[in-house]
Amino acid sequence: MKKLCFVLCIMPFIVFSQKHYEVFFDFNKDYPNQVSITKLNQWIAENKFAEVTKILGYCDSVDDSKYNKELAVRRINSVMTLLKNETIAINDKVELIPFGKDFKFSKKQEENRKVTFFYTSKEEKSKGNKEITKEEEPISQFDNQTLIEKEVSELSMKFEKAKKGDLIKINNINFLFNSERIEEMSRPILEELVQIMYNNPKLRIAIHGHICCNPNGMDTKLSYRRALVILKYLTSNDIEVNRLSYKGFGSNDPIYKLPERNEAERKANRRVEILIVEK
Repeated sequence: MKKLCFVLCIMPFIVFSQKHYEVFFDFNKDYPNQVSITKLNQWIAENKFAEVTKILGYCDSVDDSKYNKELAVRRINSVMTLLKNETIAINDKVELIPFGKDFKFSKKQEENRKVTFFYTSKEEKSKGNKEITKEEEPISQFDNQTLIEKEVSELSMKFEKAKKGDLIKINNINFLFNSERIEEMSRPILEELVQIMYNNPKLRIAIHGHICCNPNGMDTKLSYRRALVILKYLTSNDIEVNRLSYKGFGSNDPIYKLPERNEAERKANRRVEILIVEK
């Protein structure tokens, strides 16, 4: 019994041994305020070898719990995107936890509008000189931009070569985690898709959405929403809706078997494909 008691006593110190950092938001905003952005950039400059293991999102007490939890998810996504774009490593098993109203509020509302992330130092974790393989290297913002430019330059040729019934995989249309919001960096690909539809007035397509990570094949809602976002983007740019359809496949048609082994496989499964219906 004494041994059990001793273990329970030291547990809190084990759980909270990680370092953490807080990023703050203005009321009802899902992007950090300017003061936090400035401080976060300074933290990034000083913590190039950090690896994020957990991200928690919070809101103030205004509005209901459901809305606040959705806002907390968006805040988590914003911070994660900022960290990834600056090549801060995100652990493959990172915990992402949004809170609605189910946490202890501060009396100062502005202190509740935040994201807290926990991190360790990769330098501390690996004292040796382990060589980093190509797959383990984080993708920088520059590399992402290069991949997107490559996809834009090749997309038109993909459609020219395709025939009725072919599936065209569109690479590097990236969405925020657990969201149908498209990362701004991916917009040029959608603009190119609009141009292709303009240039081929007889072209009719079906937009197929796919997700990663979720072993529940019945859960297709997010993949439907992602495909619908692309359809709406096309119609907002004067592409006739009768030339378009959409469908979500969830994780039922993965390129890589679930559970994926790394972020590269998750990214490949989290994709958009275009079925040529008529050409």
